Order: sequence, then C-alpha cells, then structure tokens
Amino acid sequence: MKKFAFTWTLLLAAFLMLTACTTGNEGGTAEKSGNAGNEGNKGTIKIGLSISTQNNPFFVTLRQGAEKAAKEMGADLIVVDAQDDTSKQIGGIEDLIQQKVDVILINPTDSDAIVTAVESANNANIPVITVDRAANGGTVVSHIASDNVAGGKMAGDYILDALGGKGNIVELQGIAGTSAARDRGQGFHEAVDGKDGVKVVASQPADFDRAKGLTVMENILQSNSDVQAVFAHNDEMALGALQAIEAAGKTGIVVVGFDATDDAVNAVNEGTMAATVAQKPELIGQQAIETAVKVAGGEKVDVSVPVELELVTQK
Repeated sequence: MKKFAFTWTLLLAAFLMLTACTTGNEGGTAEKSGNAGNEGNKGTIKIGLSISTQNNPFFVTLRQGAEKAAKEMGADLIVVDAQDDTSKQIGGIEDLIQQKVDVILINPTDSDAIVTAVESANNANIPVITVDRAANGGTVVSHIASDNVAGGKMAGDYILDALGGKGNIVELQGIAGTSAARDRGQGFHEAVDGKDGVKVVASQPADFDRAKGLTVMENILQSNSDVQAVFAHNDEMALGALQAIEAAGKTGIVVVGFDATDDAVNAVNEGTMAATVAQKPELIGQQAIETAVKVAGGEKVDVSVPVELELVTQK
C-alpha cells in the first residue's frame, strides 16, 4: 500500500509539473501572436495625394512620379483631383481624413484657402506634406518643391541676356494666391526691375491655363505692339502666348516658360520657344512619397526638401 501510495504521489507531481509547463508555453505563444497582430494592424502605409488639377501635364507627371514611387515602396496611394476648385479640394481632403490615411500630400489650388483643410488634418493627427505649392497656415511637416524664386530669377536673367539688357517684357501670371505664382513672379522681378532700358509693359494673370494664356496675350498685343519678350509662370501659358504671337504675325519675341513639360521642350527644340525652367515634376512626386513613408514610420524629415532646377534651351 505504501508503495502504491508513493507511486500515485509521483504521478500526481509529474502531472502538476507538466500542466505548469504547458501553461507557460501557451502564454509565450499568445504574446508572440499579439506582436504579430500589432505588426499586422500597422499594415501597408496609406498615403493620400490631393492634387490641384490633372488638366496640366506638369501635375500629371508629378502624380505619375508619386504612383511609381508608391508602388516601389509598397505603399497605397489614393489620389484626389481638385480640378482647380478650392472647395472641391477641401472636400477631397476631408474624404482622405475619413479614410484615415497615414499621411496627406497636398498640392494646393490656393495657398490661403487650403489652410482650413490642413488644420482639419492636424486635428485628426494626420501629418501633412505640401507639394510644389505651399500652404500659408496650419502645421506642415515638410514642403517638397523647387525654389520658385530662384527659378523666376533664372528666367528673368535669361531674358535680360537674350535682349542685351534692353526691351519691353510681358509677364503672364499664374493663379493668384498660389505660392508658385507669387514666388516665380518675385524672382523674375528681382532680376528685371530697376534695369535701365528694360520695362515690364504688362503683368496679367492667365491662371496657369493655355487657353487663357492665348486670350490674355492677344489682348496685350493689341494694346502693346512693341514687345520683345514674354515670361510666363508656367509652360501652358507660354504655349498659349506663342499661339497669340504667331496669329498676330509677330516674330523674334523671346518666350520663356516654366515646368519643362513635353510640349514646351519640343517647342524649345523647334526654336519657337526660347527656354523653359525645368522643375522635374516626376522627381517631386517621388520625393514626396519617400518623405511621406519616412513620416509614417516616425522618422524626422527636413522641413523643406528642395528639388533642383535646370534651364532648358535649344540643343
């Protein structure tokens, strides 16, 4: 009996030890599953891109650069097109906030009007990065763009050199309220204002649009027949101005644009347009995504990420 009781005592002890070991292993497995679950919850980085318009080839290329980079980096990219409508852009950004994207990239239609949308994203704790054009308020973690002031000055300096320091110049402005129009105009005037023999005879908005560039330039030529050069804040307006100049039978007018779109570069190589400032929109889109991924991962990024400029002239 003593032997039998002793045997059962040993068996009971062994059973208790086995139970304790099994419980410990299950706890370890549960902790590991929890970690794996947290990693799964993080999932793919979701980035929203609110773009001002897709009617401008520059922004089409910018979007394509962003899409390519997002695919390469394994990020989801949701693009909303504002169609140059500020209220539509604000609504699109609200939709991105509702979709709980990790980062929002904004290419503003209007640097002032977009502030409320930036602040909405701030309130939702979604980081905001501005692309090509800045926002004039709200918290923005980084701005990806070329130095538009330097680009405007580059265009102005080129025109001064092409004219030999003398002549009447027309300036076609972009959309009022955008940082791109303001900064490109500032750089241009820094180059040409105060120069003897040089006069800006007209400075009018054509809203970054080719058709408006054509119409505005037609009207300017009717009241200012003595024009030697045109600086347009983007290539679309420059190409519209070229149409007006050709229709008026004018020759020898130096036309300089900004953005280096395919149509503009072709016009430069054909000799109908003198030059364009290359902003490299594909690279801007790529760097915007790279910066967004870093921000989503908790990395610190530069407040301003400059993208190099290049003056494109006939080869």
